Amino acid sequence: MSKLHEECGVFGVFAKEKMDVARTTYYGLFALQHRGQESAGIVVNDDGVFQVHKDTGLVNDIFTPGIMQKLGEGNMAVGHVRYSTTGGDGRLNAQPITVNHIKGKMALAHNGNLVNSYELRQELELQGSIFHTTSDTEVISYVITKERLHAPSIEEAVNRAMGKIQGAYSLVVMSSAKMIAARDPRGFRPLCYGMTAEGSYIIASESCALDAVGATFIRDVLPGEIVVFTAEGIRTIRDHCGEQEKKICIFEYIYFARPDSIIDGKSVHNARMITGKCLAKEHPVEADVVIGVPDSGLDAAIGYSRESGIPYGIGFIKNKYIGRTFIAPGQKSREDKVKIKLNVIKETVKGKRVVLVDDSIVRGTTCARIVKLLRDAGATEVHVRSSAPPFTNPCYYGVDVDSKENLIAANHSLEEICQIIGADSVGYLNVNSLPLLIGQTECSGYCSACFNGEYPTQIPNDTGKDRFERKLSERRKDNEKSE
Repeated sequence: MSKLHEECGVFGVFAKEKMDVARTTYYGLFALQHRGQESAGIVVNDDGVFQVHKDTGLVNDIFTPGIMQKLGEGNMAVGHVRYSTTGGDGRLNAQPITVNHIKGKMALAHNGNLVNSYELRQELELQGSIFHTTSDTEVISYVITKERLHAPSIEEAVNRAMGKIQGAYSLVVMSSAKMIAARDPRGFRPLCYGMTAEGSYIIASESCALDAVGATFIRDVLPGEIVVFTAEGIRTIRDHCGEQEKKICIFEYIYFARPDSIIDGKSVHNARMITGKCLAKEHPVEADVVIGVPDSGLDAAIGYSRESGIPYGIGFIKNKYIGRTFIAPGQKSREDKVKIKLNVIKETVKGKRVVLVDDSIVRGTTCARIVKLLRDAGATEVHVRSSAPPFTNPCYYGVDVDSKENLIAANHSLEEICQIIGADSVGYLNVNSLPLLIGQTECSGYCSACFNGEYPTQIPNDTGKDRFERKLSERRKDNEKSE
């Protein structure tokens, strides 16, 4: 693997009157496509009748004009773009998940990763639950459904479920008559809502999706908060607010989110500019030009240039019709995509000492290929600067890294990394600079466990992405032996 996998993006629409909510959701998911490119789905609610379509691929490929027409109009819709962190990447695990139960219907979209999904699934299976997917999102749906059997409302069922599920989750839940947004008590993953000029409420993982559909940002959903949208208006449940220290994923600001998004009141663009300025102070070097790796390295490169006084240059042209390199399953496919994704502007780098700013150096494969592209284009020196600290630990909250095995910084010294990627020098952002990204002076209020190993929750007993698939395989073998 060469780069980090992203998590997922969630989107919801609650309209006062029947309208083309599917199209609004389509535009919203398009804006969130960077958060997941394996699969996507939309569920439209037309007065309690759910129309569903989901499949593997990109939003534009899945939702053809014919599919959009079949989804039809409604007064609510929920959408999802996915990259898998628990469960395989096939159509089976595409979201949103829909459930029909004795108390009604529910559609659920989830961004994040539970740390106790394995234990919850075992418990639910022993109680008779039958699972159709291998994702932790279905676990959440079953916990909510189980609580709904005794709760007076769907929002209270979500409230009770939040007392049982642990880890990172930003949820959009749709019933026949209500839309619910919920964020875990630590606020690992972003979630916000806004309103269109027509009075429709929009829920999204990032504020850039609100902009895409013409909605005005209202506010972020608080960590631990449940926001309920009904025909009567909005109300909130804050029983879980303040239960845990806030732990927004700092990598949202460094890499995951779009630079035009505002997360918990902080500009992603500004945060990345700050990383570049810090890098220039921490790892100065004599050079002729600073370039960034599109797209998430560009803001940091500008920050480095401004702080260092070294001119900024456009070093690469990115093919906009191909997804991020790590999205492709299989190493060979990823390597092929690197070749056609970026092309060097030779006039920028030929005969020059280049500072190359990237968002991170995770496994080193992509970085090595980019350094080689620059050298082949005539760069005399290449000094790599990472706007993230060394990635040395697994993530259990929505980033697809479940072991240290392939993390280059966890297995090699700085000198070895320099040799592996073919750079003249390498510099990482100092972990102590992370608070500056979000305007803080202390290392609190965010999760940086991937850099320092300080996990804010228990670590799962089984951390493999394919743990549910392996469980099914073991059961089949056991059944074959018993027959």
